[in-house]
Formats: sequence, structure tokens, C-alpha cells
Amino acid sequence: MTNPAHPGRMLFLNLPVADLGRSKAFFADLGFGFNPKFADESSACMLVGEHAFVMLLSREKFAEFAKLPLADPTTHTLALYCFSVASREEVDQVAAAALAAGGAEVDGAEDHGFMYSRSFYDLDGHGWQVMWMDPAAAEQGPETFAASAQDAGAPA
Repeated sequence: MTNPAHPGRMLFLNLPVADLGRSKAFFADLGFGFNPKFADESSACMLVGEHAFVMLLSREKFAEFAKLPLADPTTHTLALYCFSVASREEVDQVAAAALAAGGAEVDGAEDHGFMYSRSFYDLDGHGWQVMWMDPAAAEQGPETFAASAQDAGAPA
């Protein structure tokens, strides 16, 4: 049995950045907005989804919360951050905006038919992926979607 999502649960991901203003501008160029109620000179609350937020924190502010030494995201991967968009075209638009705003491409586009994505590093070296998934695949799960597409004679 699958546990349902917790109603009302919010996700706050804390991310250290070297230059808060520069990082806010970078993510604004990608289409993200910010909640000024949860911001000060050392932090910004980036709106990702209805209940999902990324707290951009200065490295000093982040260190106040962290119990272990801060890793360098340009040499160590601790997490990869992925967000969805509404279309394949928007994947390309966001990836292009990331590169134009100073990000670096990780690799080329990945096209799995039901899912399309592009990956980039932000200004601090954190790895991000922007992706689109066919709504039916998201609803059914990729394996069930692929099986039903194959049964219907469509390429999966």
C-alpha cells in the first residue's frame, strides 16, 4: 500500500549560495518568484510549487543551521534538484535561460518519449534538472504508461 502525500505538508529545501543577490537574479531569469515575507539580507524564499520552496541562504546563514562542514558543490554532489514544467518547449526555454544567466550545461537533452529533460549547474555549481513528463505517465507511472502505449501500438 502506498502512503498518500501528507495533506498540508510543505517542503523547504535549504541551499547555500555564495552571492544571494546574484542567485536571486539567476533564478528570477528562469521564471521563479520569491516570497518577501520569508526573506532578509541573508536569505530568500524561492517559490517552486504550491507547497514547495527553496530557501536560498548565504553560506554563512546556511552554516548556522548545518551541523557538518559545508561541501563545495563544484567538487562534491550531495543532491540533484529537479523541477517540472508544462511542456517540452518550456524545458528548452528554461534551460536556455539558465545558460544565458550564467549557468553551465551538464549534458545534452534526454528524451525518453514520456519524459524530456535538460540539466544545468547554477552559479554555485548545484546540479539542476528541468523536466516535462507526459501527464498520463505521471498519473499511471512510467512502466504502466509504457506498457499501455506498447499495447496500443504507439512507441513508448
